[in-house]
Amino acid sequence: MTQASGTWQDSRPRLRRSDEPLSEHYDAALLDLDGVVYLGGTPIDGAADALSTAGKHGMRLAFVTNNASRTPSAIAVQLSNMGIPATATDIVTSGQAAARLIASRFPAGSPVLVVGSMGLRMALRARGLRPVSTAAERPVAVAQGYAPDIGYGLLAEASLAIRAGAWFVAANVDATLPTTRGPQPGNGSLVQVLVTATGTQPVVAGKPEPPLHAESVERVRSERPLVVGDRLDTDIEGGVRGGADSLLVLTGVTGPADVLLAPPQRRPTYLAADLSGLNTPHPEVTTAGDGFSCGGWTASGASGRDWLRVSGSGSKIDGLRALCAAAWSAPSPAGDGSGPALDAARAAVSRVGYSG
Repeated sequence: MTQASGTWQDSRPRLRRSDEPLSEHYDAALLDLDGVVYLGGTPIDGAADALSTAGKHGMRLAFVTNNASRTPSAIAVQLSNMGIPATATDIVTSGQAAARLIASRFPAGSPVLVVGSMGLRMALRARGLRPVSTAAERPVAVAQGYAPDIGYGLLAEASLAIRAGAWFVAANVDATLPTTRGPQPGNGSLVQVLVTATGTQPVVAGKPEPPLHAESVERVRSERPLVVGDRLDTDIEGGVRGGADSLLVLTGVTGPADVLLAPPQRRPTYLAADLSGLNTPHPEVTTAGDGFSCGGWTASGASGRDWLRVSGSGSKIDGLRALCAAAWSAPSPAGDGSGPALDAARAAVSRVGYSG
């Protein structure tokens, strides 16, 4: 496996080393917002300073969100109020990706039934499409994005339109969204209402599907983008599918135990506690006999109930890096991310200092 500097000693899976800060190695960061920059609208400690430092290193910043509920201008104002200078052109939403998909299939002026908020409506208008609210207007497509006030009446209209042949496009299918009170239902949960009612699966524009990633790369004209996110199933998988390296931060949805259980298509290139990981080198995970070492920690895979073993001391993020290499190289007691595998992963991360 090729790394930012040098080559691994073997081909077993592990996180990559970088001898220089990531903000100096990659020309742009494609940053998720909720769970990375802020959490439920509350700024994450140190995020603004980390992004400012990354910008000084020459890294361009694009803020890429699966949330289609707000306009890019509103998001830019929110970021600026948090001390993160941003303009509407720095924001890329799943609503914009959905609108681009629909506009590529239907002519300007076509009616599109919107199950969502103003952000999605404005994205459709920007592409020359006409947002509508009833099936009686014979929409060519139904576009669904998150909005906290979606009611039964609008879902019923969307169901009728889809059954009549309208193309069903979802901005994203995130089952949950992070808040300071814990995960709450996201657009993916609401999408399932229409899937159940119509038997039709939507075309998805947002992460981890390619349209949003492609639009983001094009927006910043990046040749070496780094995807930065807090979710394995959207941010990291989206980066893998888009052929980009990724940094997972542990400030949102994904917990330390989840990383150990990540399947190959959801494994990040780098791992950090928060956005400060953009501006630091990333240590090498080395082979240590039958195990792996990082910092002062050594981890190895085992069979049976004691799936992962780890010993040593030092930074807990280094311990987690070593555990990732061990977990990704050894079969887990169950591959579904629950039951024995999850219990074993939680026990392992607790040994290096995480609550699991």
